[in-house]
Amino acid sequence: MEELISYIQKAILEISDSLKFPDTSYSQNHNSTGDTQLKFDILSDEIITKTLSQCPTLKAIISEEKNEILKINDNAKYIVAYDPLDGSSLMDVNFAIGSIFGIYEEKASAKNLKAAVYSMYGARLEMVICEDTPKLYRLNKNNEFIFIKELKMEEKGKINATGGTQKFWDEKHTRFIKFLFDENYRLRYSGAMVSDINQILLKGGGIFSYPATKDSPKGKLRAFFEVFPLAFIVEKAGGKTTNGSNQSLLDLEFEAIHATTPCFFGSKYEIKKLLEIYNG
Repeated sequence: MEELISYIQKAILEISDSLKFPDTSYSQNHNSTGDTQLKFDILSDEIITKTLSQCPTLKAIISEEKNEILKINDNAKYIVAYDPLDGSSLMDVNFAIGSIFGIYEEKASAKNLKAAVYSMYGARLEMVICEDTPKLYRLNKNNEFIFIKELKMEEKGKINATGGTQKFWDEKHTRFIKFLFDENYRLRYSGAMVSDINQILLKGGGIFSYPATKDSPKGKLRAFFEVFPLAFIVEKAGGKTTNGSNQSLLDLEFEAIHATTPCFFGSKYEIKKLLEIYNG
């Protein structure tokens, strides 16, 4: 595991260096879910594929930008599923974006998730690594990642980050968001899932939600690359997750590698209130 994470760190450093002078234009290509790929999406994917393929413990990689699983070494045991550049559509306005990695053992399944990593390409280059506890690291002047602190979620937060187009929300989600505003929650939504969840983790609480909507009834965010790794980190930090039922996101099972799901990540208080409103 330590060796595999070291290769992920190398890929993150190379992406960060490339972001200093990026090509922010769109390519003519589309990914498996029909999104037009930025040229930097493709470059980030190529960097991660090239770097991780050198790791002897890597069995296969699954990328948001690839249609199929890429097999590397059948005798190895780890599968890495990743979003090479979450929030890449915000590159043109210079918002913070990141990369997300889920490390699965033998088979891509939430129950086989052994570790998760994400990076933040912002004013500072930071990385969160989670096996048993989420730990925040920051790049120093010597190009080394230095441990900063463990991340812990409080019982209740004050941040509300909610996605999806408002006119497509159902009545339950509309009521839940009104409840949050009535309780003086602050709206903090950038459009980059990794950035919004990172803010909730570092501020100690709150809720990120991307509900089922009329235009995306199965949700929009992808389970293996985005939802499962970040749910793993949030739950290890003491938070809760759900798909809107009484299930944790980490209890869900999917066969399709590009499967999507409604998802909610937050402190215990917000998830409790969400489930009361959704299932009451």
